[in-house]
Formats: sequence, C-alpha cells, structure tokens
Amino acid sequence: MTDAGAGAGEPQTRVVVADDHTLFRDGLRELLETDPGCAVVGEAATSDEALALVAHLHPDVLLLDVEMPGPGTAVVIDRVRRDFPRTRVIVLTMHESAAIVQDLLARGAYAFLVKNIAGEELIAAVHSVGRGRNNVLLSVSRETIGDLESHRDTTPALVSQRELDVLRLVAQAYSNGQIASRLGITEGTVKRHLTNAYAKLDAVSRVDAIRKAVAARLLSPEETA
Repeated sequence: MTDAGAGAGEPQTRVVVADDHTLFRDGLRELLETDPGCAVVGEAATSDEALALVAHLHPDVLLLDVEMPGPGTAVVIDRVRRDFPRTRVIVLTMHESAAIVQDLLARGAYAFLVKNIAGEELIAAVHSVGRGRNNVLLSVSRETIGDLESHRDTTPALVSQRELDVLRLVAQAYSNGQIASRLGITEGTVKRHLTNAYAKLDAVSRVDAIRKAVAARLLSPEETA
C-alpha cells in the first residue's frame, strides 16, 4: 500500500487505484498521470488497503478491481458509500456479467468499465465521476446491455457478489480453506455462502453449481478452467 500526497495546486480529480496486479496498477497510474487533471494519491493491492486509503485520503474516486484479496467488491462499495460518501467508486474489471453489473450499480458504483476500455475513455470517466456528475457510466458489450434489460428484475437477487466470489474460486479448484484465506473470511462463512449459492442455483454439488452459474452467465467458461 502506498500513500502519495498531492502538493500545492492539487489536481481536481484525486484517485486511489486498487488492483492486485502490480503491473496493471502501475499502468493505470502512468495512464492517469498523463492527464494534468488527475492525481493518483494512493495505490492498494487488497480491498482492506483500499478502504484504509479511502479513510485516510478521502479521494474523489476509488478505481476498484472486482477480484482482489479481502472483502468483496460489494462490501467495499457498501462501506465507501456509507462512511465516505464524497468518494465515488468506479469498477474496472475483465468480467461483465449482467448480474455483477446490476448488483454493483445498485449498491452505488458510479461506473462499470471493462479493462479493454480506451485510455482516453477511462480518463474521461474518472473526471466525470470525480466531478460529481450523477450519470452512471457503462462500458460493456451490447450483449451485456441486452442481458441487463432482459434480467433487470431477477438477476441481482440470484447470487450475491460474495457468493459469486466464492463460486469463482471453487471453479478454480480452491479448497474451502484456501478460499477462506484468499477472501479473508472463515471457512464456516465459505460453507454458508456455498450453501446459499446451491439453493439459489438449485445445485446439488460444487460441479453442478459451477455448471449452472456458467449457464446463467454469472461465470464465464474461461473462469472454470
């Protein structure tokens, strides 16, 4: 975790970048700092570090990856919205499941962007969100937009973000103990999330749950390799 303070003439949009991949995080910082109106004031590799930096620095924008060690994305958004309402969250991810998009926007994210977004689009989104504009920004495929329309009333309630975090790690062959360690929760909590996910997906086993999550487009086939 790093803490970089801005000096005199502080830029208008102050950003904390949270991603557990160092090279990608470095690239985001370099990209944002090509714009004189952006300042990356902190970087985090875990959700806990991101929350600590928001509490300490009160940035305009938290640029948040979906998959990070520690509390799930939904938990981070809930806490930021509750405790630091002046900081706005932009979700940046490789995954664009309609369920995830709806859940995180409903919780208070101001933008949901996929990681293949152009650099100038990302900078524009950071400025728009950071300056307090109330429009919600999306950068997802037309297919996902269609899914959002067709599943508007049912998808968010299907599987929670935390249950999806657990299922994603199950799909990668992690044990319950390994999942607990990676997500910073107890093994009992992992089992509870799995039980809830099984019930919602009408699944009878780990393999069945993953198969049905893929069929429901909550997980991509690539995540089950």
